Amino acid sequence: MRFNKTTHQKTLTRNLAGGEAFSESPKLEFASILLTSFVNDQFYREAKDSVERLRQLIDSIPDKLFPAKAAVYARTKYGMRSVSHVVAAEIVNRIKGEVWVKHFVNSVVVRPDDMTEILAYYMSVFGKPVPNALKKGLALAIGNFDEYQLSKYRGEGAGISLIDLVNIVHPVPVAKNKEALKKLMAGELRATDTWESKLTKAGQDAEDEDEKGELKSKAWSDLIKEHKIGYFALLRNLRNIIEQAPDVIPQAIDLLTDANLIHKSLVLPFRYSTALEEIQKLSGKDARSVVGAINVALDESVSNVPKLEGRTLVALDESGSMDGRPYDIGSLFAAVLVKSNDADFIAFSNHARYRTLNPQDSTGTLVQVIRSHRDSGGTNFHAFLQEANQPYDRIIVLSDMQGWVNGGQPSESLTDYRRRTGADPKVYSFDLAGHGTLQFPERNVFALAGFSEKVFEVLKLLDTDRNALISEIEKIEI
Repeated sequence: MRFNKTTHQKTLTRNLAGGEAFSESPKLEFASILLTSFVNDQFYREAKDSVERLRQLIDSIPDKLFPAKAAVYARTKYGMRSVSHVVAAEIVNRIKGEVWVKHFVNSVVVRPDDMTEILAYYMSVFGKPVPNALKKGLALAIGNFDEYQLSKYRGEGAGISLIDLVNIVHPVPVAKNKEALKKLMAGELRATDTWESKLTKAGQDAEDEDEKGELKSKAWSDLIKEHKIGYFALLRNLRNIIEQAPDVIPQAIDLLTDANLIHKSLVLPFRYSTALEEIQKLSGKDARSVVGAINVALDESVSNVPKLEGRTLVALDESGSMDGRPYDIGSLFAAVLVKSNDADFIAFSNHARYRTLNPQDSTGTLVQVIRSHRDSGGTNFHAFLQEANQPYDRIIVLSDMQGWVNGGQPSESLTDYRRRTGADPKVYSFDLAGHGTLQFPERNVFALAGFSEKVFEVLKLLDTDRNALISEIEKIEI
């Protein structure tokens, strides 16, 4: 039999922890890195290694439109910034003479500083000359921004400023930015109406600490009452507002819990739990009010999580390699899934144990309960399958996929679970680190990745399309 062979067989390999694992396809591994990497150091991999692996994967994928679409998907749907800048520059360096490249560059730019970051990365890695496709794409992108946006992201003091970019790409002014570009090049474009500039001015104008406090309180008050602070900036500055402008906390809470602002913001859900931890360090009525509001906002941010039919088991990896963002995301997503579905919860490291969670609690409270009982250790994928004693329709595994205890990949344990319970569950393998390996290669196993609540929409699609993540990326138009 030379040609009529199965095509879903995976290649046995070793993961970064040294355990047995299975290789992902280049497209799936590429998407996993894009949706999980902030281009910073991880437990098993440094930032530079992630970038190098992205380069290798781009080269291994014949159709370069896929990595381009993946970068746009990561930036516009999931809010991933730095990693999309890397891919944009790497794609531009590889593709010559294709009209779609300039439109790709334009599509991956959401904020003005995306432009300067992409150009800075390109010039630091590849030098000059800057390709025409990159120039044309950035020139198109500049036309999407008005004077307020351009003034906010001038980038003075950075390696590549907005003035540097304009001098390199020579954009044709449009009605939206004609006056702004003229002011920029004349040195007259100033950010006078941003939250940063207002607070800076308050600090500069004060003659003493008492006056500084008064001016900053007024600046926060004006920003919030006039709705001139971005949603993410509001979330990150809640402690400052409590301490410096308590009178406007009711208005700040109104903005924080506004459903339209929440869903437009592209703020990743784990940012709420980070803010929650910070505010819980404070005391008093105002802090309590803000904690309640953050919980409301977090619940709203994940309110569109689809309900999955049947019974679900959520298995969270608590091992040491999950420290930091992977565990933060994993515990949050576990809470979301338990709250929105008929789901049991198991935590595992060296060993595994069921924990009963109250789905009536807020998402934030569930996260804290999960984290307060963490038992860090090695990564034993066999453990939760051996502990599972109920028949489930699906098993959702939240992990960095670096199993190594008892050999790593748990094929025999999954087979034994099926035999013991009579269940034949779909397994959703959720990669929280993008390290490029799988633990479950069998039939009815689906891989996904990402830090955005939008990944739950993909999870729902996997019931009918085993390649849902790839399929969603390929729908992106450039």
